Amino acid sequence: MKVVVYNHLQEDVKHIREEVFMKEQGFENEFDDLDAISTFVVIYDDQAMATGRFYPSGDSYVIGRVAVLKPYRNQGLGKLVIASLEEEIQSINGKHIELSAQQRVQSFYENLGYTRVGDVYYDEYCPHVKMIKEV
Repeated sequence: MKVVVYNHLQEDVKHIREEVFMKEQGFENEFDDLDAISTFVVIYDDQAMATGRFYPSGDSYVIGRVAVLKPYRNQGLGKLVIASLEEEIQSINGKHIELSAQQRVQSFYENLGYTRVGDVYYDEYCPHVKMIKEV
């Protein structure tokens, strides 16, 4: 397995996000202006299996768009994506991380050391929670 870092919205990133967020979950507004300022990681093993991104926001870095293709779930790839993003953030001296988690996966992020802050809010039709972590 290999982790590759990209500083642009690469085709494998697009493919994974289209499959997971648009086709599976029904989101329509998947791609945004933040893609232009983001750093991406992609996990490969013969093919692209998982991805995520981060971008700067004030004194923080925001992780988002973490996705694992369906055939590769429950193999620890989500944790590897988060660990890889955190490592990249730390390499540029980032200390404070925020993310917007779908409420249904809040416990996944809590198990990785993230803490929920604030109330539930909706992105498109889906309940989300803000989470933070100091690294």
